[in-house]
Amino acid sequence: MTVLVAGIGNMFLSDDGFGVEVLRALRSAELPPDVELVDTGIRGMHLAYQLLDGYDALVIIDALQRGSAPGTLYTLEHDLDAPRTGEPQFDAHGMDPLSVLDQLDTLATSMGITRPVGRVLVVGCEPAVLDEAIGLSRPVAAAVEPAVRAVLDLLPTLAEPEGAHR
Repeated sequence: MTVLVAGIGNMFLSDDGFGVEVLRALRSAELPPDVELVDTGIRGMHLAYQLLDGYDALVIIDALQRGSAPGTLYTLEHDLDAPRTGEPQFDAHGMDPLSVLDQLDTLATSMGITRPVGRVLVVGCEPAVLDEAIGLSRPVAAAVEPAVRAVLDLLPTLAEPEGAHR
């Protein structure tokens, strides 16, 4: 079971840097040997190419606007079989996670690779501020440690038997 945990976000846009901050905190946690951490930042295309190496699961950590109170945490599973909404949009420096997954499918198909990631889960946090600023708002900063615990709690659940999620 190989798992990639990717912190996504722009640390220069305040709460958009949530994923990067959670990933930084995860670096000091004890993780299983088959878990890899990557600070993707805003390099979505880099993440798509890395996923071509093949992972059983991807855990994305990101700011996620869903209309709840700032600092609210969400854990969601992306349906990899959901129909795509159109052609993937290429942007080497700013692809959102859904565009990354769309681009990944296109890249994998062009290389003759079947689905290179088995499951995709998102640990997200409702942002308060997405303006140009360095540092998280208070409610989002307070959500970093609970998000670390959420990721650590999620990792053992990803160890399903081979083929159970594909």
